[in-house]
Amino acid sequence: MDIHFTEDLPDDPREAKRLLRRNLRAARAVMAHAAAPVAARKVRDRALALLAERFPAPRCIAAYWPARHELDVRPLMTVLAEAGYAVLLPVVANEDGSLRFRRWWPGMELVEGAYGIPVPPPESGEARPDVVLLPLVGFDRHGYRLGQGGGHYDRTLAALRREGPVAAIGIAYAGQEIDRVPVEPHDEPLDWIVTDAMTFGPFGRSG
Repeated sequence: MDIHFTEDLPDDPREAKRLLRRNLRAARAVMAHAAAPVAARKVRDRALALLAERFPAPRCIAAYWPARHELDVRPLMTVLAEAGYAVLLPVVANEDGSLRFRRWWPGMELVEGAYGIPVPPPESGEARPDVVLLPLVGFDRHGYRLGQGGGHYDRTLAALRREGPVAAIGIAYAGQEIDRVPVEPHDEPLDWIVTDAMTFGPFGRSG
């Protein structure tokens, strides 16, 4: 599924993003219904190859618990844990809405977090990631992602990058690609994008 509806968007990037999200969320739901298990396996293999080459274990890899038809990275999380990586999951725990990351391992009993998304319990411990795997609504080949609109990952990446190196890898269905994501000053670029069809990058930030 190729999506090309960026030419007639409003000049205001916030309004353009709003319209894109509406269309892309609907398209992503169709993709998830049609190809979720196969796409999850393909992304698992592509992401594992990228991480093994660029960020071999032991490293801290932040993933995410899929929601709202996001591509499922749980198969990748299990393989990473078995390969010696420390796997983390995000928690909305700061006043500004930025994320902190708690340790996760296979078989862990999770608790309900913000927006009803499962998260590790506080006693699992926190760590700073070397790599952040990000879900997205849409992406372009310039290394920008369209997120849910809350700004959680942009604020988090900005803070992490002020502290030191961290790589951001967007995870998506290939059909979520658009011609160009409207960019605002606060938008943090990605370093790579991994889809079920291709790996894009590095885009020159942390790779």
